[in-house]
Amino acid sequence: MVASAPKEASLPPLGHAISGAGSSALALLLIYPLDTVKTRQQVATRSDKDDDQKNHQSKASDSPLGTLQRILREEGIGGLYAGLGTNLANQVINGFVYFYAYSMVRKFALRTLSRNGRSLSTGIELAVGAIAGVFNQLLTLPVGVIATRQQTAAPGERQCWTQTVADIVQTEGIRGLWAGFRPAMLLCTNPAITYGVFEKAKSAVLRRSGRSQMTAAEAFWVGALAKTLATVVTYPYIMAKVRLQWRPSREEVQKKGKDAIYTSSADVLTKVLRTEGIAGWFRGMQTQIIKAVITQALMLMIKESFTRQVARGFALARSKKLSN
Repeated sequence: MVASAPKEASLPPLGHAISGAGSSALALLLIYPLDTVKTRQQVATRSDKDDDQKNHQSKASDSPLGTLQRILREEGIGGLYAGLGTNLANQVINGFVYFYAYSMVRKFALRTLSRNGRSLSTGIELAVGAIAGVFNQLLTLPVGVIATRQQTAAPGERQCWTQTVADIVQTEGIRGLWAGFRPAMLLCTNPAITYGVFEKAKSAVLRRSGRSQMTAAEAFWVGALAKTLATVVTYPYIMAKVRLQWRPSREEVQKKGKDAIYTSSADVLTKVLRTEGIAGWFRGMQTQIIKAVITQALMLMIKESFTRQVARGFALARSKKLSN
């Protein structure tokens, strides 16, 4: 007789980490070209667009379609998948570390508060997500930097991940692998908001339906709502983080000088505001929201299914251990 799967709440942190890592990677793989378009838009500058208008080309178009067409025209289909391997590795590591830390911290909070008969408030849910996010960024930010460099490099300057690491360390020192650290810390509020809203909305949906688990469709729409809210609130720092991790091409440095080099998130926001106005802070937000919402909703939807399968696996392993 096969043991029944344990409930989600009883699944150990390792189980949540495995399901989180797998669902995160699969979700990214399904929408990766959109992720590339989003990243290219975030590093495009207003001067790029002005130069392209003179040449009657759409090199840095504000529209996702324009950016997509430019990548296909200049780099082919391979350009849409630049840095895929590193980004998938980044997604797996991020998913594993974040969900492991999140489930550990949340279980501790639940265990502590349950003694007093209390449940997790919205503030505590946000704090749990933020703590998990800080821990995650400390460990995984270098992989994200490498992935961004590969995804935004000009075709002639694109390198494998080992060469990218060597180049970063040689030109910027070991600290270069943690480029964008400060905005990344601020952006720990993004998953905190996302999962805080998701958990509260999930509880409301389950309470209303009287079920113990959401359907895939419910998980998708609840995840979409949560991620949209988090993205709108934090977007200027999302853009700043990407620009700090990005390395402009030699041509861009020669043409723009210091304006192509960023030293901090405040420097990014100041330069973008001066050259592009407040709209520059939200360049690419439309694509970011589409990508983030689809990825997050897919990931949360897939994770609901993954979690059930992982739970069954843990239950089976536990039953075999007991039988031995």
